[in-house]
Amino acid sequence: MPEAEVPHPRDVFELQGHEAAEASFEAVRARGRLHHAWLLTGPEGVGKATFAYRATRRLLGAAPEGLLGSDPGHPVSRQIAARSHPDLLVLEREGPDGKPRKVIPVEEARRLSEFFSKSPASAPYRVAIIDAADDLNVNAANAILKTLEEPPKRGVLFMVAHSPGRLLATIRSRCRRLAFQPLDRDAAAAFVRARAEVNPEEALRLATMAGGAPGRALALAASQALAADDAARALLEALPRVDESMALSLAEKFRGGEGAAQFALLFDRLADRVHAQTAERARQGVGALDPWARAWETLQRLPREVEALNLDRTDAFFTALGELKQAAQA
Repeated sequence: MPEAEVPHPRDVFELQGHEAAEASFEAVRARGRLHHAWLLTGPEGVGKATFAYRATRRLLGAAPEGLLGSDPGHPVSRQIAARSHPDLLVLEREGPDGKPRKVIPVEEARRLSEFFSKSPASAPYRVAIIDAADDLNVNAANAILKTLEEPPKRGVLFMVAHSPGRLLATIRSRCRRLAFQPLDRDAAAAFVRARAEVNPEEALRLATMAGGAPGRALALAASQALAADDAARALLEALPRVDESMALSLAEKFRGGEGAAQFALLFDRLADRVHAQTAERARQGVGALDPWARAWETLQRLPREVEALNLDRTDAFFTALGELKQAAQA
């Protein structure tokens, strides 16, 4: 399957399924009662960052098109797309070299205070986007809190949060929350079909894997998740036998920087299928459940340990296969 192209949210001008959130924000803005900090919550890939950029274009003066849309050809829209607008600051995991980092470092978080201390250069507001707040390390989160405690004049902060419960309570309490829900499966599938070369069945599979988050579904299409899901299904259906040749072939893909993503993806698909299988066993009241629950926990835990401790991915993979085999034999 050809890879899908996943655009950055700054380059996306359409947003589907979140009209209520946009109407709520626009109503507050129109009344001149705009809160200084907004916490945008919901599953990853559901459209939170896209909303943040849509709202930012309007706050910085782009010509309106629809509820919260803007003209892509407006100078403000072009400046934002080129990352050159003087009144916009974006904090994200992508570093200056274009490569993703593990966290948003405290040095960047401290830039917020200086940024908001200045008056807007060419727009009605100064706007900052943190995508995502989940990526702030402890010191960076504390630096953000200092900015929130002293609300800037004519300044608005959008914080994208996939897991808001992990944020400091003092951060959450100082933000106005907008919740973004997943789309229904058919709508998410239609989103993917319009942007990736997949058939209707594949689009539905991707939408289901993504839990109705259209951006996540498109990212899965780009990462060849369907092939990983097929491999996970084949491995589980063969249990308690383990196809060593197939396992070694899969492990070959774990090498290098790109291998880390393939490793995490395969474990994600294995964990998802084991979870569904265990839930079905529990519903039917058949088979031992504890071994499968332990196998699922291993599939969840090992990728984190491999990344944190720089463990060998192939060894971790065969450890997981061994536990799956034991669960199938129980």
